Parts: sequence; C-alpha cells; structure tokens
Amino acid sequence: MSLTNRDIADLVAFRRELHRFPEISNEEEETAGRVAAFLADTGPDRVLGGLGGHGVAFVYDGGGPGPTLLFRAELDALPIAEVSDIPHRSTVPGKGHMCGHDGHMAILAALGRQFGRKRPATGRVVLMFQPAEETGDGAAGVVADPRYGEIRPDFAFSLHNLPGTPLGHVRLKDGVVNCASRGMRIVLEGREAHSSMPESGVSPMAAVSRLMPQLAALGGGSFAQDDFAMATVTHVRMGEPVFGVAPGRAEIRATLRTRLDGRMAGLTAAAETLVREAAAAAGLSHAVDYHEIFVASLNDSQATAHLAAALDAEGIPHDGEGLPMRASEDFGTFGHGSRSAMLFLGAGTDRPNLHNPDYDFPDDLIAIGARIFMRAARDLLG
Repeated sequence: MSLTNRDIADLVAFRRELHRFPEISNEEEETAGRVAAFLADTGPDRVLGGLGGHGVAFVYDGGGPGPTLLFRAELDALPIAEVSDIPHRSTVPGKGHMCGHDGHMAILAALGRQFGRKRPATGRVVLMFQPAEETGDGAAGVVADPRYGEIRPDFAFSLHNLPGTPLGHVRLKDGVVNCASRGMRIVLEGREAHSSMPESGVSPMAAVSRLMPQLAALGGGSFAQDDFAMATVTHVRMGEPVFGVAPGRAEIRATLRTRLDGRMAGLTAAAETLVREAAAAAGLSHAVDYHEIFVASLNDSQATAHLAAALDAEGIPHDGEGLPMRASEDFGTFGHGSRSAMLFLGAGTDRPNLHNPDYDFPDDLIAIGARIFMRAARDLLG
C-alpha cells in the first residue's frame, strides 16, 4: 500500500499543526487529542488513552493469529524557545518541537491511514503515541500501566530523525544503540552563618570543591567497550546570591552514563561513596536522589534483521555508522519483554542539530519513514 498525494498533503499539514502547538513532557493532553482526531476516521479496532500519562495507542487487528507489532512515536516537545521565521513556528512561548517528535507522530499517522484502509492479514498493529520521552518517564509509565499487558507486542519498532546524516539514509545495527543514563541530585546540608564569622557555621564549600572533580573522574573505559562509563556535572548551586551570609546548603546535579544497564549499578555506588565521604569530612548531612532514568537501548538481532530487510526491499541505503550513541533514548524500555529495534533516519547534512532552537523536521521524511514501517509490517503480517 502507498500514500496518495492527498495523504501526503494532509500529513504535512498535520505535522505542521503539531509543530505550532508543542507540549512538553507530561503535559501532552492536547497533542494526544489532536492525534486521536486525525486518526478517528481510520476506524481503529481499539483505542487506549491515558497510558503512562497522556499516551494513546491505536490497535488495528488483522483478525487472524499472528504476532503483535508496536510502532512507537513520542508526543512531547522541549522547553526550548523556537528561533525561526517558518510559517508554522511554535505559538507557545518557551516550547518547541526541537527534536522532531512532530515528524515521528506524522509517520505513525501515515501508518494509521493505510491500516485504516486495509488491515494486516494476520496479527495486529499497535500505534503507540508515547508521552514524556525527553524525561525518561514515558516508556516506563506505559509499560507499567496494567492495560499494556493487553497490547504487549512481540516486536516493537521505532525511529528517530538524525541531522548530520544524508536525507533518507538510515543508521541501523543490532546491539547497543543508546546509552543508559540517569540524573543524580546531591544535596549537602550544613549551617549558615554571618559572612563575617563563617567559622560559626558549617559550609558545604569544601565538599563541593572536592566532589566536582571527583565525580568527573569516575568515568572510564573506551566507549567501544561495555565497561564505558562517564559522569558529567551539569549544575551546582551553593548558598544564596547575597554577600552577608556564608552558605549552609549546596546542590550538585550530575548525569551518569554507561553503555549497559549492569555497569550503571557500579557507577552509582561509586558516586554515592564519594558523596558520603565528602559530606562526612565536612560535617555535613547529605541526600541523593535520581531523575530522568533511561535504560540502555539494545536492538534485538531478529527485530533489526526485519528492519534491514524492509530497507533493502525499499531500496533505502543503510549502515551502522555512528552507532551506538552516547545519548539516551527511553525506547529501550520496550525491549524488556519484546524484541525491539530502533533505526535512525537521516534528516540531512545541512540541518541544524537536534535540540537547537531553529530545528524543524523535514517533511520529506514522513513518506520515507512510513514506507519503511509499512514494509516491515506487511513482511511480518501480510
């Protein structure tokens, strides 16, 4: 099945509408509503809303026995103000689709159009529009939802657009494709004092000065090896921005990153040991908590082979250059219990980078992404 010129025009208009009205992680209620409205006339056999927050899934059932395929797109935008003069630029101050999730949604909407006209011959297709990818909460929330068991897939597929790669060229390989990561928040508590008598208080200054280089030094191993780990200090705050008070409280934020989930346990333990020792030496109390937790994304060999076969059948060039990436992606959560694979679709070598304030998803990728996924679905389900 193929998309008509009318389909392409509708999908481009839909993508640009999504671009104009971005919503950030865990606020995607209107975006989910726009998706549901666009796909309403495709007649899905089942719609599950409120998955993991504002997630929504559309099920197209072939009626006969066969595997369940899930295709994932992300609903959320970023808290980045768009700097652009394009006609469909963001209308929401301080928020924008600077990661191209609007385009990913349009690609899945293209699948909905086609499965609305002709169901798969066997099995079923689930189009999953997932919330909160940017914070790492979304996929975990979807999978934890009791209703997810009703649509749990045998295979899960996803894609991400990739600036810096020729338009329409695909990066794909099995094994690790995105790192595990988590945000570590460290709070050090002492006691404030008058700045003329700092000795009467308990300052976190020495502990902060000690911890910043120690955390950064935790990283080790070549990125090409499974023992790779790194820690990046991303934010430090100590005391209040005044001159009369010596500080009594500090907060450090760092991102911990590893190739594999198993390595993360050792990295977090080492980081927590450093915090505990620095706090004790300075007479401080301390607390540690974690945010934006991403598991490693690993492409299953069988799922990857299905995508590679679809790319070959469609004449779309592909290789594994640049993979794995240090960046994280919460799609890896779907691989716990399903055979999953993610590909990276080139957005052009002259395109701004992801998360840049002037990024805009290239509309030409909608039809290309839809071709890849439709071929994979038809090859598996008929």
